[in-house]
Amino acid sequence: MDTITTEELQQLKDSGKPFRLVDVLSIDHFQEEHIQGAVNLPLSDIASEAMDRFDMNDEIIVYCKDKECSASPKAAAKLESIGFQNVKDYEEGLKGWKNAGKPTES
Repeated sequence: MDTITTEELQQLKDSGKPFRLVDVLSIDHFQEEHIQGAVNLPLSDIASEAMDRFDMNDEIIVYCKDKECSASPKAAAKLESIGFQNVKDYEEGLKGWKNAGKPTES
């Protein structure tokens, strides 16, 4: 699976190119704080809901809380296994985004 760095994610956001930024943590974590512009699709629901919410060719960036969190790599692997072609894992997660001084929302 492909990964994306903080700098690459910021460049993608700045480019105006359409993509889906997906927080794969629980709704509680998402409501508490998430990367600006992200949508929530918990890992537990990713297989059942992704087909309804995303196009198979969408660029999808998944993330969770930090490098130690295994939810986003699992989500990326699941999305790829059901046929999504353009999935990347933002390994640094919310913690990496915040540490870089990037905006979050709640």
